[in-house]
Amino acid sequence: MNLLEKEALIQERAVHFETAPPEEIMAWAAETFPNLTFACSFGAEDVVIVDMLQKISPSTDIFYLDTDFHFDETYETRDRIASNYNLEFNRVSPQITPEEQAEQYGPELWKTSPNTCCNIRKVEPLTQILSKYDAWITGIRRDQAPTRANAKMIEYDTKFGLVKFNPLAAWTSEDVWNYIKANNIIYNPLHDQHYPSIGCKYCTRPVMEGEDPRAGRWSNSEKIECGLHQG
Repeated sequence: MNLLEKEALIQERAVHFETAPPEEIMAWAAETFPNLTFACSFGAEDVVIVDMLQKISPSTDIFYLDTDFHFDETYETRDRIASNYNLEFNRVSPQITPEEQAEQYGPELWKTSPNTCCNIRKVEPLTQILSKYDAWITGIRRDQAPTRANAKMIEYDTKFGLVKFNPLAAWTSEDVWNYIKANNIIYNPLHDQHYPSIGCKYCTRPVMEGEDPRAGRWSNSEKIECGLHQG
């Protein structure tokens, strides 16, 4: 399938998928793009997609970006989910270690240049892993941030050069948690400690009552995205 054929297919399916349940979207994705992967961060949305994929297409590859800076609770959630579903997550890591990063860019790069830190530890590894696939699934929702407000259920990801599925784009946080509770899904315990959005431990803080759900991410800077999803 060439790019023009993909674009025509995406436009046609985007209209249909707008009101389709996430399970239908992912089933079609797995059937149409066998070389498909899911990027899992072990947040609430992503554990929902893991559960759905195990019912729909358990052979679909699942990877996670190991920045080396995740919370202990995130790694523990990864291990619990892997054990529960008998899964092996594909670990994708940066080209340099935290020690090498500190030596090259100075200590606590996440404070002095968070965009550079995210680029090294997230964007570059993601670019490398996605180059091996024809399509990927994400757990982003439109109401998470202004940069995600126009996300389609299916779109062509011009940044990484492949088809992108956002099956939970129209869901609310309430939809996500209703699914988690109804299906008794394992989730990151930090969500119960005022962390609605969980990133690296150095750039994520609890969110206080009345704050935006993503206020805890890069709260000391104007940054609102890690660079994985373009607006």
